[in-house]
Amino acid sequence: MKEKKKRLLYPIIVEGKYDKCALSSIFSGLILTLDGFGIFNSKEKQAMIKKAAENGIIVLTDSDGGGRQLRSFMSGILPPDKIKHVYIPKIEGKERRKTKKSREGFLGVEGMKPEVLFEILAPFTEDFEGDFDCSIKLTAADFYLDGFTGGENSGERRAALAEHLSMPHDMGAKALISAINLLGLYGKYKEYVNSNLQ
Repeated sequence: MKEKKKRLLYPIIVEGKYDKCALSSIFSGLILTLDGFGIFNSKEKQAMIKKAAENGIIVLTDSDGGGRQLRSFMSGILPPDKIKHVYIPKIEGKERRKTKKSREGFLGVEGMKPEVLFEILAPFTEDFEGDFDCSIKLTAADFYLDGFTGGENSGERRAALAEHLSMPHDMGAKALISAINLLGLYGKYKEYVNSNLQ
């Protein structure tokens, strides 16, 4: 028997049609595509996304330079309190439809296994039951005191933390703090700090 699709609580933005296909096979809900960099010059699509984001929207792009550019663009045109940034882990490989790996050598959204997509988007689905806890928020001050900003080895520490949390290792401090809070990972963050930075 085919497993029922999980319903997303918010519309979600992905880069292109293959990403949309990967998500629509396991999730139901509004899935919008940016058409890659085409979003930069499409006022119509920008207006549609702004409308869709009125009650919140998920942004899910590849973990490469292009994905970061698109994510940054979305952050520039949408209210920050409406965006829910979700990140795929960096996994080496290539998509089946492609003849070679991407320039950075990592899988994009379309190349993620269904179980990975389920895991990273679970907190934004109906009937979610788990240890998702956003009651305690990580602050920039915590990040500084724990050595993830402002120190000689802060960048390396931050990269190791991001990898431990299955996020892109090159995320900036602000984006990483936001992702930890959004995904309810404060407990995992404290466990990592207590076991690695003593």
